[in-house]
Amino acid sequence: MSTPAPPGILRDVIARHGLDARRSLGQHFLLDLNLTGRIAALAGDLAGRHVVEVGPGPGGLTRALLDSPAADVTAIEIDPRAVGAMEELAASNPRLRVIAGDALAMDLTEVVPAPRVVVANLPYNVATPLLIGWLRQAAAWERLTLMFQFEVAERICAPPGSGAYGRLAVLAQWTGTAAVLTRIPAAAFWPPPKVVSAVIGFRPYAEQPSAELFATMEKLTAAAFGQRRKMLRGSLRGLGGEALLARAGIAPERRAETLEIAEFDTLARLLLEDGALPRAPQEDDRPLDTLG
Repeated sequence: MSTPAPPGILRDVIARHGLDARRSLGQHFLLDLNLTGRIAALAGDLAGRHVVEVGPGPGGLTRALLDSPAADVTAIEIDPRAVGAMEELAASNPRLRVIAGDALAMDLTEVVPAPRVVVANLPYNVATPLLIGWLRQAAAWERLTLMFQFEVAERICAPPGSGAYGRLAVLAQWTGTAAVLTRIPAAAFWPPPKVVSAVIGFRPYAEQPSAELFATMEKLTAAAFGQRRKMLRGSLRGLGGEALLARAGIAPERRAETLEIAEFDTLARLLLEDGALPRAPQEDDRPLDTLG
């Protein structure tokens, strides 16, 4: 059964550029211009900010961002069809710059001047690695307003002790504050995905870990959450095990999901003091960013 054509102003853009949404690119287009305007508003005051949008598609959110007082908008798009649609929009909007390419392969801090913000309905198949890349550079961003499938948004914002608490929560909440701002129903997209989505807001802390400390935390959380049912004495055996936990004042019988962010911070700093880390086990959790 075919998906009905999308209503409204973006229908002609999609038809003109052959922009059928492709699952391989994680594309689910948000076409309700009232909703895209609401998302742009959730991003806060954009006056004077240099806005990055990744995966603009036919440009629904892009139009809302251009209606804001942002200094300019840089749209990063890997799909040549959508690049054409964005270049068409840029022809009449000098504040829009279009960059064709893979955002995962770019250091956007070298492309966009400060003060920088990201506002994006992220392609779900690359949403999590994009977020982690931006967390590594959190000091360079004023804030991030990002759409994920709701399960991923929940994991980013989860408190310790909850079933959703894991690596994403630790990395995000260690470097800033994260909150779910609104849910977006599947019917708002074309074609509609099989899941509810959510917009999160992230604001980095003024002080950020060094690149070396962040890399250490990535290895620590990979080991700690790689085997969630194990006690920490087992999951962290390759990183010092009980001796490391004793130095941090953490009971070896505890499990990773019970640790507060501050306790992970203590462990990461102790590991960094110890020098080179052994290779940590890779997390074997199921993918966080795949639409079913």
